[in-house]
Amino acid sequence: QSAADAAAYAGAIEKRAGSSNTDILASAAFSAENNGFDDSLGTMVVNSPPTSGLYTAGQAVEVVVSQSVERFFTKLFLEEDVTERARAVAIFQSTGKACILALDPSASDAVLFSGNTSFNVKGCNVMANSIAVDAVKAQGSVQVALDCIVSGGGTDLTAAVIQTQPNCPVLKAPPVGDPYSQLPVPSASDSYVYKNGLDIKGTVNLAPGVHIIRGNKGLTINAGALVTGTGVTFYLEGTARVSINGNATVKLQAPTTGTYAGILFFGDRNSSGTPVNKFNGTADSELTGSIYFKSQPVAYEGNFSGQGGCTRVVANTIEWTGSTTINQDCTKFGM
Repeated sequence: QSAADAAAYAGAIEKRAGSSNTDILASAAFSAENNGFDDSLGTMVVNSPPTSGLYTAGQAVEVVVSQSVERFFTKLFLEEDVTERARAVAIFQSTGKACILALDPSASDAVLFSGNTSFNVKGCNVMANSIAVDAVKAQGSVQVALDCIVSGGGTDLTAAVIQTQPNCPVLKAPPVGDPYSQLPVPSASDSYVYKNGLDIKGTVNLAPGVHIIRGNKGLTINAGALVTGTGVTFYLEGTARVSINGNATVKLQAPTTGTYAGILFFGDRNSSGTPVNKFNGTADSELTGSIYFKSQPVAYEGNFSGQGGCTRVVANTIEWTGSTTINQDCTKFGM
């Protein structure tokens, strides 16, 4: 039983951190072995979430270990071995859903609100995994209203910040995992591919589907452009980045079904650092969907969000200088 308990606990720690199923299994197996389980004599099954019991839909890991034990006295009556079995479930609580999430583990100003921003969040949190003392910062004449700030380290809030939930901000919180860690990289054979970047001028209506952007030029939407598209996902490969001019009008919506439901922008996880992905545009612009750049910084400079406030940002670091309202309930947009 101690082996099952330790394995479930270790697996849940990995799951909370957003690790893959392979890493969850490896961590559980390592802990089970260190607590007396011999996999040459038995079997271990790891289910996440559990297949039975109270937490089949929860944030939990189930471990079932079993092994055969030779009979001694009772061998006079039955010859087959006895099967010993133990089960353990570990469940964890998250700090709530974050619609603005910075994944960098140690950066200062991992989430930064500055300028004349008026930023309003309804139904979700703003979170930084960073353990820096100023992981979340609000400065200048910015006005921020949100449910709760959650930080792996601390906060530096010198501007007007209203948090509607009790006991906020939450400091030194455990990190949350990358919510899109299992999202596959698009296949070029099923996508529109731009080998030398995509430089948009004038009026353009993009076809539904995945658009793969390659090359240092990345995706550029120039001043005065009018860009529309429904059911669109952009994948920025390698060093490609996004640059949207403040005088461009951009109305894009992610797919609502399929593999990339709710994903509007997806950055290459293996390409880190600058240049920054810049999202700007006129007040009429709408980016409906998730902006996901695990390893790259995002600067959100536009005074707009998606339809019904449905824009989310998950990035390495996030700087927000635009004014907008962000909402949680975006299921009708595939998010």
